[in-house]
Amino acid sequence: PEETVTSSFASFIHAVRPEHLSKTVCHRSKRMILDSIGVGLVGSTTHVFDIALQYCRELYSSVAVSSVYGKPGIKLSPTLAAFTNGVATHSMDFDDTWHPATHPSGAVLPALLAASQMLPPSTKPNGMDFLLAFNVGLEVQGRLMHFSTEAHNIPKRFHPPSVVGTMGSAAATAKLLSLSTAQCAHALGIAASLAGAPMANAATQAKPLHIGNATRLGFEAALLAARGMEANPLILDDIPGCSGFSAFYGVYQPKPLSTPSDHHEFLLEKQDIAFKRFPAHLGMHWVVDAALSVRNLFINYAGSFSPSLIRTIVLKIPVSKYINRPFPSSEHQARHSFQFNACTALLDGEVGLSSFTESSIRRQELRELLDKVVVEHPEDNVANFDKMYGEVALLLHSGDVLTGKCDTFYGHWRKPLSKESLLKKFRSNASHVLPEEKIETIITMVDNLENLSDSSQL
Repeated sequence: PEETVTSSFASFIHAVRPEHLSKTVCHRSKRMILDSIGVGLVGSTTHVFDIALQYCRELYSSVAVSSVYGKPGIKLSPTLAAFTNGVATHSMDFDDTWHPATHPSGAVLPALLAASQMLPPSTKPNGMDFLLAFNVGLEVQGRLMHFSTEAHNIPKRFHPPSVVGTMGSAAATAKLLSLSTAQCAHALGIAASLAGAPMANAATQAKPLHIGNATRLGFEAALLAARGMEANPLILDDIPGCSGFSAFYGVYQPKPLSTPSDHHEFLLEKQDIAFKRFPAHLGMHWVVDAALSVRNLFINYAGSFSPSLIRTIVLKIPVSKYINRPFPSSEHQARHSFQFNACTALLDGEVGLSSFTESSIRRQELRELLDKVVVEHPEDNVANFDKMYGEVALLLHSGDVLTGKCDTFYGHWRKPLSKESLLKKFRSNASHVLPEEKIETIITMVDNLENLSDSSQL
C-alpha cells in the first residue's frame, strides 16, 4: 500500500534508535527535561495542583459506588462508571440522534446516574431533580449546535457529541450538584478544554469512546468546578482573535440563553428525537426503509427475492464520505455503510443485531449483492438529517426497473416510534442482561420518574 503521513510517522516511531540522536540534540533535550522537572516541582505548590491531586485521589480511590450497565456485581468510581456506561451506550450506534446532528442522551445520562449514586443520602436528588438536570444537558447541547449553520449537516471534521455532549454533561452534572452560577460557568469552560474527537475514528472501536469521554469529562469538569477550579468565563462568547467554543466551528454566532422566568420553552419541545430501530448510523435508516420497500415490489414482481435477476443496485444517497463504504470488513464499518445496510435489507428483509456479526458480514451472497451496487449523489439529496432521503433502484436483467424511496423513516422525529414500538425495543435490548421483572420495574420507574423520591434507585 502507498505510504501515508500517518504510516510514515508510525514507521519512524518504530524504527528510530538512540544512535540516531546527535550530540546537539541530546544537549538541548536534556536542558528541556531539567527545566520541565523544575517547573513541575514548583507547580506542586499551587492551588490548582491541589485541586487536581485531591480529585485524582478520590477518582481512583477504592470507594466504588456507581453501577455499571449489565454488570450487577460491579461498581466503579463515579466518573469511571459514567465513562463505561457512555461507551456501552454508543457501542452499537444504537442510541438516539437529534437535529442538529448529535447523540444527546448518551453524553448526559451516564453522568447523572453515576452522580446520583455518588451523593450522600442526605442530598440525594429526587426524580424531578434528575429529570431537570437531564433536560439542562439536552438544552445546552441543542443551543450550542444552533450557534452554527455547520452543525445542521452530517459532520465532517469532529464527532458532535464529543464536543457539545461534553458541554451538556458538564451542564447537567453542575445542575444536579447545585453548583453556583460562577461554578456552572467554570464547568463549561473546563469542559471546553476537554472536548473534541475527529470524525476519522468513526466506524472504528474508538468511536464509542467519544460518548464515554463526553459524559465522563463533562462530569469531571463539573466536579473540578465544584472544588474551585476556574476557567475562562467567556468560553461561549465569540471573542475575535481568541477562540473559545468557537474553535470547533468556522461559522459561530452565539446568542444568549434567557434566564427562565415563569416559563421556558426547551428545544426538546420544538425538536423531537430520532430513535433507531436497528443498531447502525442514523443515515442507514433511510436506505433500509427504501430497500425494504423495493424488496416488496420485487417479490410481487418475481414471486420471491432472486438476486440473480438483478443486474445493478443503484443507491441515491447524500455525499458523506465516512458512511459511504462499499465493502465493510468489520461490524463498526458495517454500521456506517449505506451499501451494506441496503443490501442486508434486500437479502434478509430486515436489519437487526445479528446483521452485524462477522458471519453475516462475510456471507458470499451478501458480497455478490455489494458487487452490484452503484452509488449516485443527486444534488437535491443533501447531507442533512432533516432533509435527506434514501432511494434504492433495482435494474433487472429483463430491462425493468423497480424503485423504493424513503423521505422519512419510522423512528425519525417527523415519524416517531409509537409507545409500543419503543417499549418493544427496550424490552428486547434489556432482556439480554436483565430478568423480566427488573425490566418491567425500570419501565415503571422511568414512567413515574417525577414522583421518585431518590433518583439513585434508578
